[in-house]
Amino acid sequence: MATRGLTRGFPTQPEQAGPRSVAPETGEPAVCYCHRPQHRAHDTEPMNLGERFRLTLFTNRPALAGAADRAGVDRIGPDLERLGKLERQRGMGTWISDHTEADLPNVFAALGRSQRFVRCNPPHACLAQEIERLVACGAQVIMLPHFHSVGEAGHFVRAVDGRARTVLLVETVSAASRVGQLCRIEGLDEIHFGLNDLSLDLGVKNHFAVLCSTLLEDACATLAAVAFPFAVGGIGRALDATLPVPSELVYAQYPRLGATGALVSRVFFKDLPEEQFAAAVTRARERLTYWSQQSAGRLREAREELDALVVAGMSRAGR
Repeated sequence: MATRGLTRGFPTQPEQAGPRSVAPETGEPAVCYCHRPQHRAHDTEPMNLGERFRLTLFTNRPALAGAADRAGVDRIGPDLERLGKLERQRGMGTWISDHTEADLPNVFAALGRSQRFVRCNPPHACLAQEIERLVACGAQVIMLPHFHSVGEAGHFVRAVDGRARTVLLVETVSAASRVGQLCRIEGLDEIHFGLNDLSLDLGVKNHFAVLCSTLLEDACATLAAVAFPFAVGGIGRALDATLPVPSELVYAQYPRLGATGALVSRVFFKDLPEEQFAAAVTRARERLTYWSQQSAGRLREAREELDALVVAGMSRAGR
């Protein structure tokens, strides 16, 4: 288990969104069962996870976007997900975005090297029109949250139509159980596992428990087996002793699962002077590389340590 997908990752060449293919009989996105070269594992320096790890930051603040861009964050942009999220996550203490489409031009204008990213709303009647507006604003990567079916995912990919990279945010047990089908949708580029909503669907109170769940491990193994790029959850600052769960144990799960991307958590840059942003990003990449170079046995130990901490924390919370 621990050695799954240690060499999996995102392409090192500049990313280009691929053309859309549609089955002529049904109009549904075609399913491609052939090997897709853009998802091939790296042939050189396979263990250098940190350098090829994709960091994504949600923000509607141009100043923070510009600073994160200069610090080396790969993808930056607003989080527009609002539909149904407050109702789903009520009482969890999670952040609900107040970003709007009006934020896109100023945030995107602040970026240099980083890709222009946006998370849209979940599937809804006017999603195609929403995507048209996002593409018109210059979005290069679009993430679809909280979908339930392969059909909904396919409609999203078809709406983007190769004009931006497409990312599915897997947040339900039903979606996680179908990643083998999802990764075959022609035109889909990446999958990201969202831990907050997955913890809700699994009925666990701590989203870190999802990192040790067989559901996530099996889904990641399915994607790693076909070299399909995927990301998991989010990360805080490396070696940050103030976090409720040691960041080292969280970082260790990425090479264990074969993931090569994560969100930058809200606490990553919190109370950190801008001149230290680049050093914090570099340190995170260094620690990811460190863990990718550890033995399968050490990665299993880190999983067991994390699992024990999560179980103990949930036991205390239930008293």
